[in-house]
Amino acid sequence: MNYRAVRAIYIFEMSRFFRTITQSFVSPVLSTSLYFVVFGTAIGSRIDTVEGVSYGAFIVPGLIMLSVMTQATANASFGIYFPKFLGTIYELLSAPISFFEIVLGYVGAAATKALFIGVVILLTSFFFVDMQIAHPLAMLAFLIMTCVSFSLLGFIIGIWAKSFEQLQLVPLLVITPLVFLGGSFYSVSMLPPVWQTITLFNPVLYLISGFRWSFFGAADVPVGISLLAIALFTGGCLAVIGWMFKSGYRIKS
Repeated sequence: MNYRAVRAIYIFEMSRFFRTITQSFVSPVLSTSLYFVVFGTAIGSRIDTVEGVSYGAFIVPGLIMLSVMTQATANASFGIYFPKFLGTIYELLSAPISFFEIVLGYVGAAATKALFIGVVILLTSFFFVDMQIAHPLAMLAFLIMTCVSFSLLGFIIGIWAKSFEQLQLVPLLVITPLVFLGGSFYSVSMLPPVWQTITLFNPVLYLISGFRWSFFGAADVPVGISLLAIALFTGGCLAVIGWMFKSGYRIKS
């Protein structure tokens, strides 16, 4: 393992995060605060409880997941796309560093950024709602796994994209709608039976459900299935990245 190379990539990506702190950090925190004001206060005042939890507290896991998934994907995709765009990726490919070490550096940095934002949003939520975390260690584990898995997805998007428009296409048209339709602001049990069945085909539902279980001890789907979904998603992303580097898909050409 070339730890020096991994460390160099990681530090470079983290320094870019702090150079654009307003866009990378302040913006998502402010946006999430607005969600708390609009959904937690305006709409929450009209809804008593959801599964025995106040609506303002109920949406906290969904809001954290919304920010973490979008930020992890965006950070990882931009991180690997810029070397492609500038042509410096060939320096990486010619250096004595394996594709695993390249992925470890970029994905590790993207996951760290998303985790940092997720923790700050969690701390911010305590200013708006009163809640207790039932399983704090499980909550942290779900948060880290989500950061890593969606950073891997972002890495794939960054390699696949040929332009800045394509780079933003998947997060905007796929990930954000799936998060909104995955139970971020409601419980699946509140939907009609037909829509409950349709929602079960949304992979994001299992991530949000497991994360919400760590807060309140209640979930729309069993926790074991949520963990299996994360494991399959992470394994699938790693397999795709391995194939991309092995075949040179949109990397060497």
